[in-house]
Amino acid sequence: MSDPRSQQRFQVRFGWGSGSPVMEGAHVVVWCDALPTGHAMPAFPGAIVAGTTGSAASAAQWVLALQQQLADRAVVAVVAAGTDEGGFAVEDFLAAGAVIDALAAVGIDFNSPEAASACAAYEGLRNATLHLTSASETGQRVGAEALAIARAANSEPEVQVLREFSAGD
Repeated sequence: MSDPRSQQRFQVRFGWGSGSPVMEGAHVVVWCDALPTGHAMPAFPGAIVAGTTGSAASAAQWVLALQQQLADRAVVAVVAAGTDEGGFAVEDFLAAGAVIDALAAVGIDFNSPEAASACAAYEGLRNATLHLTSASETGQRVGAEALAIARAANSEPEVQVLREFSAGD
């Protein structure tokens, strides 16, 4: 029996941190780190793309293209980096929700309850994401200059592929 934390039954999964069990059996990890503070990238053998509120639509299109390449469902682990201590980070949660929302918009929507919850949070708060990011614990800690850099990076519409998919993945 698989670990329920891996959300194996679902095509789109949501988890926290670089060691999240939702990555097990996935084709791609969408790593959501809205205010990078030096988190280690996940040790994942498959494709890894960065997920932000700005690049959510292009990340979803990238996953859709991967799914077409596979000629099967692409299993997607959307992972929020979280705080340095491994805790909740609202900005990463909203970035993950934006990606999950964009995946649903292209028809990739067999979501785990955790993924559906992140998506619903983003849908309800999409107009407040900039304010919530700057007002968050992490936003207050990193300071104005880091926030400005992060805002620019999170507004970039192009997907950033951190590791390409290969047929052996």
